[in-house]
Amino acid sequence: MPANSTFTELVTTTFRKHRAQVKDNLSLRIALLQYMKRKGNYRLEDGGLTIACPLDYASNGTYQRYSDWDVLNISQSDVLSAAEYPWRQVAINVVASGRELRINSGESQIINLAKARIKNALRTFNNNFSSDLYSSGSLTNQINGLQAIVADTNTNTVGGIDANTWTFWRNSVLDASDAVTTISAANIEHGTMLPLWLTIDRGPSDQPDLIVMDSVYYALFEASQASMKRYNDTSKGDAGFVTLKYKNADVIYDGASGIPASHAYFINTNYLELVAHKDADMEEMDALHPVNQDGSVIPILWMGNLVCSNRFMQGVIKT
Repeated sequence: MPANSTFTELVTTTFRKHRAQVKDNLSLRIALLQYMKRKGNYRLEDGGLTIACPLDYASNGTYQRYSDWDVLNISQSDVLSAAEYPWRQVAINVVASGRELRINSGESQIINLAKARIKNALRTFNNNFSSDLYSSGSLTNQINGLQAIVADTNTNTVGGIDANTWTFWRNSVLDASDAVTTISAANIEHGTMLPLWLTIDRGPSDQPDLIVMDSVYYALFEASQASMKRYNDTSKGDAGFVTLKYKNADVIYDGASGIPASHAYFINTNYLELVAHKDADMEEMDALHPVNQDGSVIPILWMGNLVCSNRFMQGVIKT
């Protein structure tokens, strides 16, 4: 069998055999993604021009107190709308030139080459997708990241809804430089975290359950705990993340993830989902052989977006 055919077959067999593990490994390297998947907030859809998220943004105006034969208010209330997020596409390619394939045409060499190229491709995907999850979505065809959904300037447009017009669509923002003179271990909780928490806490079932911090904020928060540190359960420790607790929320440092410096995101994951297309959820495509180049290209595709159905219940501390 020609070297390029063997390479293609090995990549295909290896990737398909370990596809579930590949997806698990992706989430284990990105704390935010892991938490959403653990809560069932990684959803597959089968099509549509956009990803639509129904919203509940206004009160029903027909509530009234009445007596006997009073006329009831039956006027229609428009209480639901939808945010619409565009499909975004990501591709990573497992590539080998004809020269590499022929040099490594022996059985053990071609197996090692296939494994090495898959490992490299997936590591690259992990690193870049992590950055995208924390991005502002400003790059061409980039997904909405936390910097867009939980924005420092909360009057931006997300999901087709202009928060400059619709105040219900604005996330909470606390500027630490306005709240305290200099943020420190002594004041990070009562000076910044508590004021933000109180604006987005709606009771035990509707409050932030995840706080993601950069290294600066996380170091200050851990120092503030001193001997009272509350570490989370071992299921998260087994995944490689060290977590603390603030009230009922897990506090994590998502290292080298792309999270902007001096930021802490208070996330209510009830309203945050990563949506992927069922036919492009880390799907491996057939090998391609360029007509004017000597080599093999095997694309791995993902299509979806990070979506939010309630920005009002999300918050960010920034400096």
